[in-house]
Amino acid sequence: MNVVLESPPIAEDLSDVDSPTPEPTTKRSLILLLGFLSALGPLTIDMYLPSLPTIATDMHAAAAAVQLTLTGTLVGLGVGQLLVGPLSDALGRRLPLLAGVGVHVLASVLCVLAPNLAILGTLRLLQGLGAAAASVVAMAVVRDLFSGLAAAKLLSRLMLVVGVAPILAPTIGGLVLNWTSWRGVFVVLTVVGAAIMTATALLLPETLPAGLRRNGGLVGTLRDYGRLLTDRVYVGLTLVVGFAMAALLAYVSGSSFVFQDEYHMSEQQFAYVFAGGAVGLIAATQLNVRLLRRFTPQRILIVALLAGLAAGVVLLVDARTGFGGLVGVLIPLWAALATVGLAMPNAPALALSRHGDAAGTAAALLGAVQFGVGALAAPLVGALGVGAVAMAAVVLLGMVAANLTLWLVVRP
Repeated sequence: MNVVLESPPIAEDLSDVDSPTPEPTTKRSLILLLGFLSALGPLTIDMYLPSLPTIATDMHAAAAAVQLTLTGTLVGLGVGQLLVGPLSDALGRRLPLLAGVGVHVLASVLCVLAPNLAILGTLRLLQGLGAAAASVVAMAVVRDLFSGLAAAKLLSRLMLVVGVAPILAPTIGGLVLNWTSWRGVFVVLTVVGAAIMTATALLLPETLPAGLRRNGGLVGTLRDYGRLLTDRVYVGLTLVVGFAMAALLAYVSGSSFVFQDEYHMSEQQFAYVFAGGAVGLIAATQLNVRLLRRFTPQRILIVALLAGLAAGVVLLVDARTGFGGLVGVLIPLWAALATVGLAMPNAPALALSRHGDAAGTAAALLGAVQFGVGALAAPLVGALGVGAVAMAAVVLLGMVAANLTLWLVVRP
């Protein structure tokens, strides 16, 4: 795959990079903070997954209607990044980030009081908008400080922190449901958001100097987006990220109904199964760091997506035929998630390395496509029946689309 990295000379390891991080903030604490910022979105998505059947019962709504609250969050994450990315290029990273996390905290408080599903869905959209600031600014800060291979390594390490969110979030959500109603989940999200906002205010320095900020206004922003959209390789890699995310979110949106309704698991048992998939995702991201010592990000991406396609085929066959029962579904499902863990650090790193001069805008468009395409997965799973076959079909569809985009758009 002939992808040209149009970026400054890169450092081979994180220790080789002279970042503008002031004392007493260390690189390690900065990386940890970036990880938690990146985790805010997954925490917002995943923590209430065990509550979906309960919300459906409490609000007398269909499962597909409740899943639309998840879609609203994903749409908010996508649209919010399109707004915050250019703002962070013009105003610096800190101000848009703190404002966005503040919106997330406010929306979380109001979710506790939501009287019906329509209002809850609207507030979940606002939660997504707020979490978008954390996602896009964390990615832009990575590009401010690192590029190329070093960025791919850092993104893999950030994924270790991000990967903790899918493990802990449903487990925490299940524990909260043991003590209170689904509204308690949003109390926890309020506390988490407030803690992240405080840590950001205290620990995150401004990584975009005033002399490098882009002040072209609306015209300049549109020009930057237009330039990004004419870069075939960037667009192709961005779509690959989106389709891989769709495969992942098909699992996220459908798994609670599949394992709790179809396989009769308790909320806590589902949390353990969900954690198993997250462990595979985390292990793959950390394996990626070692693989990058011997292979290029391009080669790893190709192999990961082909392996994901094979796992998706096996998953659909097992779900359709019932072969292997629960184990027959879990093994290829976890394998598919692991391939997403290999693909996700490399595709964004390759895409962002081409546009370091507008890192916030480039990260915003990438994130918007990632969550925008991924947002289609939840209603599609619901439309197909909210069962194992529906979930498996959308996982496979995401892998097929990612592979076709890689070979037909990026590879040439």
